[in-house]
Amino acid sequence: MTASTAEQWESRYRSGETGWDRGTASPALDRWLQSGVLAPCRILVPGCGRGHEVPHLTELGFDVTAIDIAPSAVSHLEKELAGSGQTAEVMLGDVLDFEPEQPFDAVYEQTCLCALPPEAWPAYEARLHGWLKSGGILAALFMQTGKDGGPPYHCDMSGMRALFDDQRWTWPNPETESSRIPHPTGLHEFAYPLRRR
Repeated sequence: MTASTAEQWESRYRSGETGWDRGTASPALDRWLQSGVLAPCRILVPGCGRGHEVPHLTELGFDVTAIDIAPSAVSHLEKELAGSGQTAEVMLGDVLDFEPEQPFDAVYEQTCLCALPPEAWPAYEARLHGWLKSGGILAALFMQTGKDGGPPYHCDMSGMRALFDDQRWTWPNPETESSRIPHPTGLHEFAYPLRRR
């Protein structure tokens, strides 16, 4: 992404144009924690924003790395962590440039994909695949807007199946392991835990 993209996201945070921000962790996270899909491990939260999930995960024993492009969002998360007595690696940067020293056990993907323009999705999928170790979990929430344009961009599920193809990802049985997650904006997300091949 460009410097102007970073400025645009920073401007949204400063002006309060953050409709994607629930103000709390997504209910999908607790479902995955309760079901055992996610258990304490080394986890990445890309495009973390204000990172409401991060203190919760660290409190439960996860080793968390979080990254976002907006300085005020990163600063907010750092203050939240300091206030809660929790620690995590919080980074300011572009997810499409991020190259960790070692792969993660899991990635929590909530609103990063839908914030990126669709032409960037193949590059982002390649990053997600590269960030995870073999057998690692991509806990993904796919935003459903039902309309053109964005952000957030509509993550059509047939398109997601093609983007996260069966050669590189194992999809769960949709009857038993997907959830429709209502969003405060009136939209909803589909939650799927994918496994990296």
